[in-house]
Amino acid sequence: MDLSSEQRAIREAVREVAVEEIRPTAADCDREQRFPEDAWDTLADIDVTGLTVPEEYGGLDVDRETYAVVNEAVAYGSLAVATALSVHCLATSCIAEFGDESVRESWLSEMVDGRPVGAFALSEPEAGSNPREMSTVARREGDEYVLDGQKAWITNGQRSGVVVVFAKTDRDDPDSVTQFLVPKDTDGLTVGEKEEKLGLRASDTTTLSFDGVRIPADHRLTGEGRGLAAALSILTGGRVGIAAQAVGLSQAALDETVEYVKQREQFGGPVADIQSVRHSLAEMDTTIRAARELTHAAASAMDREENARASASAAKYFATEGAVDVTEQAVQLHGGYGYTTEFDVERFYRDAKVTTIYEGTTQIQKNVIARELLDG
Repeated sequence: MDLSSEQRAIREAVREVAVEEIRPTAADCDREQRFPEDAWDTLADIDVTGLTVPEEYGGLDVDRETYAVVNEAVAYGSLAVATALSVHCLATSCIAEFGDESVRESWLSEMVDGRPVGAFALSEPEAGSNPREMSTVARREGDEYVLDGQKAWITNGQRSGVVVVFAKTDRDDPDSVTQFLVPKDTDGLTVGEKEEKLGLRASDTTTLSFDGVRIPADHRLTGEGRGLAAALSILTGGRVGIAAQAVGLSQAALDETVEYVKQREQFGGPVADIQSVRHSLAEMDTTIRAARELTHAAASAMDREENARASASAAKYFATEGAVDVTEQAVQLHGGYGYTTEFDVERFYRDAKVTTIYEGTTQIQKNVIARELLDG
């Protein structure tokens, strides 16, 4: 992976925020289920919340490799913050790519500065991996659309100010999925309680309920029936971002473990002198190196405007399953201490699992890869 001087500078700036401002409060935020808004504002100050906002609206509009670099760096500090950022960037990507000029001007010029925070509402209680089965509907009434239904597992569910929502314009037609922009303060939109989660506890995850939610017709982002294709296109880039986050989390776990085994003594010397420990560290490092290369290969393919669906899925599959393995080893090498909240690796281990689930489960990624192999 050969980064440009600009990419290295961005990585160092974001890594500094991750280490000095995000990581020190991460354990408290996890315990209290509280998002670190001050850290978010700092990311906005260095323009990170405008990663996928076009330059004409004040954004950075970075290439996919730079996007991966930033996601890895933020996740090195906290996966919860990185997840919130990637979802915000999904929302700004949708508005930038599919919204008309008035919508882009109204929303992107503010979202570039981090507020309003964006959310992305595709999944439903009964339609997760197969969004064609969604039941949320949007019916046209004059110059408005009226939305009814419920969305689940929405990151930034409470703290967001605007949501990109997917709904059918024909309840009985799975090909009628369409993408809409819905301000959070619209009448009829109700936010559920925060989910009690295994990990990623500083990130607010909620349901969103729509009961007669009326929005202007120009808040329809895609043509009717073109929303699902748009979602899958946006999620290809999103999967590269999640792979990068898994790499950042894994690197944090490895770095913490290296420092621990150097200091911890057993059997008359540092734990780091034990061959089995050294081999475990070697395996962890190799997994991270391979995951990072896969991630940047997928990002580079996207930058070249190649078909990157399989490479993005391969990166997400390998990097996220690798993060579970690496963080598990980190806990193991910390011994009993790794099972306590005294050390960060316990939280890293809990956080890692969700990366294999959101924005397409591992099984979905395997389906995508196999489809490219067998069906062309």
